[in-house]
Amino acid sequence: METSASDALALSPDGRPRCYWAASPEYESYHDREWGRPVVTDDGFFERLCLEGFQSGLSWLTILRKRPAFRAAFAGFHVAAVARFGPADVERLMNDAGIVRNRRKIEAAVNNAARCVEVIDDCGSVAALVWRFRPDDPPPPIRSRAGWPAVTPESKALAAELRRRGFQFVGPTTAYATMQAAGLVNDHAEGCYVRDEVERLQRDAAARLTGNG
Repeated sequence: METSASDALALSPDGRPRCYWAASPEYESYHDREWGRPVVTDDGFFERLCLEGFQSGLSWLTILRKRPAFRAAFAGFHVAAVARFGPADVERLMNDAGIVRNRRKIEAAVNNAARCVEVIDDCGSVAALVWRFRPDDPPPPIRSRAGWPAVTPESKALAAELRRRGFQFVGPTTAYATMQAAGLVNDHAEGCYVRDEVERLQRDAAARLTGNG
């Protein structure tokens, strides 16, 4: 028997049905205004890739709470600025209590900024590369809490391509979380009040970036 869509949804105090994980007020704004909405800028992709990497092993709420500190510490996630970070910056970040002080993740973020610069030189933009990995066929709507995937063939392919280009801390799970956050897939649950709007925005972005609606 197929699980009811209600399992994946929660009715918020404002009366709107949202993905169940967004029932907390601390998640609501991120869920409504960002998650799944297309990201087409290099700095935007870099920020999401960094934050998803730092989230590994932690709760996403921890990262959201620290997001302002991350932005301050990483020069607003401007790719060109972070690509110029050196050993002194890494030590500065290791002493910044406002962020996640994990040396491997910090060094990976700095490395990945430099790799983003190379991608921009090669492909024109990070978006031009990443959006190639949007699924040709949209995944089926999420109808249960067990329906959200952690890894897909496309995320495995994207992770492999990023690693081939020298990116670090970008396994298939991190790649898929980035795809979700940046709007390459619409993983808002069926019945979520923003799902249809997100679907339209993603379709329009894909048509502009890849020529496929």
